[in-house]
Amino acid sequence: MASVTYEHVTKKFGDVTAINDLNISVADKEFLVLVGPSGCGKSTALRMLAGLEEITGGEIRIGDRVVNDVAPKDRDIAMVFQSYALYPHMTVYDNMAFGLKLRKVPKAEIDSRVKKAADILGIGQLLNRKPKQLSGGQRQRVAVGRAIVRNPAVFLFDEPLSNLDAKLRVQTRAEISKLHQQLGTTFIYVTHDQVEAMTMASRIAVMKDGVLQQIDSPQNLYDHPDNIFVAGFIGSPSMNFFNARLKSDNGKTVVDSGSFVLTLPQGKDTPYKAYMDKDVVFGVRPEDIHDPSFAPPGIHQASIECKVDVTELMGNEVFLYLVAGDTSFVARVDPRSKARIGDKVQLAMNLDNMHLFDKATERAIR
Repeated sequence: MASVTYEHVTKKFGDVTAINDLNISVADKEFLVLVGPSGCGKSTALRMLAGLEEITGGEIRIGDRVVNDVAPKDRDIAMVFQSYALYPHMTVYDNMAFGLKLRKVPKAEIDSRVKKAADILGIGQLLNRKPKQLSGGQRQRVAVGRAIVRNPAVFLFDEPLSNLDAKLRVQTRAEISKLHQQLGTTFIYVTHDQVEAMTMASRIAVMKDGVLQQIDSPQNLYDHPDNIFVAGFIGSPSMNFFNARLKSDNGKTVVDSGSFVLTLPQGKDTPYKAYMDKDVVFGVRPEDIHDPSFAPPGIHQASIECKVDVTELMGNEVFLYLVAGDTSFVARVDPRSKARIGDKVQLAMNLDNMHLFDKATERAIR
């Protein structure tokens, strides 16, 4: 078992900085997910930890040991790749046993470890098959099994579910979370899918352009994003943003977007006094915009008028794609809502869960 530390880690490819001053401490047995759009540096960060990329500056530690110059095979890590990287000419058993044979592990111990891992993953009946005889989900389990048999201090996963269909992704997410609890080992997992991150992680590190934007628990990232990027990346559909201005109206603080004016509840406006008569960005999540007939009781709500552009029935909810003035946004409303395409409707925004951001810095106003 081991902790992992990135300390002022930088990675450059020529003149391009892929990772810029990365500082992350991953606790022993933690499940950390690195998330961000393509090209943000998350896979590079993982590959540097694995020893597959040299670091340009800084220090990486596994436990108390600095591993900057340690060969990948000596880092006590196991990695599961997006492509699974199975040997096509070997059986499942031999694929899982291959790394142990290279290390000259006794044959009886190899057999024990492979069969134990196969039992954990439910692939005991597949041990004599070749990879081409397996489904995508089964190949993914074999790749995980090959990592398990090594009993590593740290498991690394590089987008391991991206080749699976939607239903299998959901099922395998749950299996990997269960596996983490069973093994009690440090997991570091890379994905561009924020739903994967939210459902699996004990903490999430959000990256953009090689820079760590925020690291926190899934719930805190969702409730208290540090900036516009994190607010828009975490949550599906993503948060709605409106350019606005804070104004005073008869002693009350209002958010004026040009398309609508919202009066902030008494006491809610205290953190925003310094931004009076300044440009801000107003943010509200689609699930915090309600059909007034079905809005939850006890919330501070403000009514806005908008036009329904498109509707999407999702079964247990309806996505309304709306237009207010020249701004488009999305609401997730109760399926009993009567809103239809072309209707002008009044919707209620939950101001208890609103967000305001500094227009210039894009940082959250606390």
